[in-house]
Amino acid sequence: MVKRALTAAALSFAALLASPLPAHAVTLEQKLAALSTFTQPTASSAASWRSAWQDQAAWAAYAFDWSTDLCSSSPDQPLGFDFRMPCRRHDFGYRNYKAVNQFSGNKSHVDDGFYFDIRQVCAGYSGVSKSTCDGLAWTYYQAVKQFGALNVTQDQIERVQKDAQQAAKNAQE
Repeated sequence: MVKRALTAAALSFAALLASPLPAHAVTLEQKLAALSTFTQPTASSAASWRSAWQDQAAWAAYAFDWSTDLCSSSPDQPLGFDFRMPCRRHDFGYRNYKAVNQFSGNKSHVDDGFYFDIRQVCAGYSGVSKSTCDGLAWTYYQAVKQFGALNVTQDQIERVQKDAQQAAKNAQE
């Protein structure tokens, strides 16, 4: 009976050791280091981010925001060129740097990482298709560089549209 109790206790202790321990709190410095690793305009950074994106649970302690609206209001696959993954990584950088109030100091390299990623998509093409893709890549990059920091609401968009329609109507009169 004592032997059976000791065996049960040993098995319980072994089960406790085998179960995952609560995640430790990640410091801001650790989170910023991971963000930096995931948002650079390099192949190794893109590969690191993609690996993390595919195993988000492994990064749970970091409380990253993995949400995305892909390429926002621009086409995700313009003319068939698939920019979805570059847009995901770009959203990841924007959302997570904003969450730690470090966006303004990191926007530029996140945008450069986006341009790197979409150029990698274009590298898979040749001839006219590559030239077309490169042109779209440059346009998307310029858009995020110029407008990526803007926080525009749907009401503001609708107001501008309404004002433009009114101005057009007034010009016709």
